[in-house]
Amino acid sequence: MKIGFDISQTGNSKAGCGFFADNLISHLAEWDKKNQYTLYQTFGDHFWDSEYRQTYAAKTPNFHYGLHHKNAVAAKKFWQAPPANYEAALGNVDILHANNFFCPPKLRNGKLIYTLYDLSFMEYPDCSTEHNRIACYDGIFKASLTADYIVAISEYTRQHFLTLFPHFPKDRISVVYPASRFTESNNALEPSHKLRNLLPERFWLSVGTLEPRKNIKYLLRVYAKLKKMQHTYPLVLAGKQGWMIHDLEKTLMELGIQNDVHVLGYVDNEELQWLYQHCFYLIYPSLFEGFGLPVLEAMTLGAPVITSHSSSLPEVAGSAGILVDPLQEDELVHAMIRVSSELALREQFKKQSYEQAKLFSWEKSAKAILSLYEKVANEPECNRSL
Repeated sequence: MKIGFDISQTGNSKAGCGFFADNLISHLAEWDKKNQYTLYQTFGDHFWDSEYRQTYAAKTPNFHYGLHHKNAVAAKKFWQAPPANYEAALGNVDILHANNFFCPPKLRNGKLIYTLYDLSFMEYPDCSTEHNRIACYDGIFKASLTADYIVAISEYTRQHFLTLFPHFPKDRISVVYPASRFTESNNALEPSHKLRNLLPERFWLSVGTLEPRKNIKYLLRVYAKLKKMQHTYPLVLAGKQGWMIHDLEKTLMELGIQNDVHVLGYVDNEELQWLYQHCFYLIYPSLFEGFGLPVLEAMTLGAPVITSHSSSLPEVAGSAGILVDPLQEDELVHAMIRVSSELALREQFKKQSYEQAKLFSWEKSAKAILSLYEKVANEPECNRSL
């Protein structure tokens, strides 16, 4: 079987979509020595990564790079007006797996599997740019019409999609969970130069792209309230600059916490591992998630977690985390005060975090995807009734 796989978001600055695709294809390379894989370093007309040449390097003989474009203009030209030999240009694959919200034109011969991450842009349109909303909706709507199968990254995302797109057959969408890039056995590291001012177990940590959906300003207001109520540890923000939060420094100044909040920007795997292993608690008050990878990755390394009770996050945290309302600041304040005073809770949640994280693994996910490829290749075309 010939499988085409989108790795367009797996560059050096990858976030959620890129981590899913990168880890999935890496583990498929370990487990699947039979099928032929074509990897697309550029895929779609709305996303362009200038670092795409530094993405996953196939090291097995049944993996190779396929079609890619030298710049965003060339990519748009191809995908918006595909040539007559469109499928031939992709390698005449039996399965095409799209991983970045973009849905390619309908295939005549191959089958399309579409990874569905979340529909946050529909629930919180003000937390996204117009360009991103249009691109994401266009991809998901087209997938609802042309995909032969959809892979949702959580049960919440699966149910949400079926509610909004009821014409899609329920038996053609299933859940394949992401997993952590870390393992419980990851050895402790020395802090990098960027982290040397942080004392182990003496800082709060928040991880994620700095954008409105991650509820960053809510967290900062909560932290400012906490500072006024009691002495507390510094707050560390780890994540690249996203959209619509360009006044972060001004917000910190207005709240009077500019000397207490460390904005690290994008951190590499080793730095992130050290942060998870040495934070006091991970605070992840996101408004909406398709999965919530930082919660799982923190738990994999034994970090206790406070997160939102919204969307998919209870599915990830289970009973191993403290869940709060991401719209009620006092709930998070009280949770942070409680864990600061009840230190035995931290050890309890650390143990529960390890156990919860064991429910997810890339080995399990890769095997599920491989079984899905074989199933979809042998099924008839997906029929829908609108």
